[in-house]
Amino acid sequence: MLLALVGSGIAPYDRATWLLEVAPVLLAAPVLIWSYQRFPLTRLLYVVITVHALVLILGGAYTYARVPAGFWVQDWLELSRNPYDKFGHFIQGVTPALLAREILLRRRLVTAGKMLGFLALCVALAFSAFYELIEWWVALLAGEGAEDFLGTQGDPWDTQSDMFMALLGALLSVALLARPQDRQICRLSPQA
Repeated sequence: MLLALVGSGIAPYDRATWLLEVAPVLLAAPVLIWSYQRFPLTRLLYVVITVHALVLILGGAYTYARVPAGFWVQDWLELSRNPYDKFGHFIQGVTPALLAREILLRRRLVTAGKMLGFLALCVALAFSAFYELIEWWVALLAGEGAEDFLGTQGDPWDTQSDMFMALLGALLSVALLARPQDRQICRLSPQA
């Protein structure tokens, strides 16, 4: 991941957009390193976080509207826009949902069941909404210069569809990855 981060920063499409896109990686990496001995996460969650970081890094290097893999999908599915941004928001739902689920469960704040899943979805949606607010604030500060960071590609409903993609990511991750995550939590030494 470090190599991808450094490589993406050598000649990104737009330096300011790159910095905005990779900022979550730059903030999360030290926290993950610091917490590894105190509260290690499941392998599944580390993999999900790594995938999310790589999505952010690639989006930062090209800007989300210009990621080549997105153009391939756009051509293949005959879409009107590059869908890489939507994939990024999908992953943006997966990661906080599984992170919230794991912390709530391991810290015994909530027991396994429907309420745990519901709260994990709520955290993912709150994270998505906060990120959309950050995009809005950047747009207010940067004006026209924020277009690459926003990645709206002319879609007036971009904010709402971004949040919907995060909801889908959170729903699918909680539905499909809860059991594997639970098994991995059971294998961790009790630190809660």
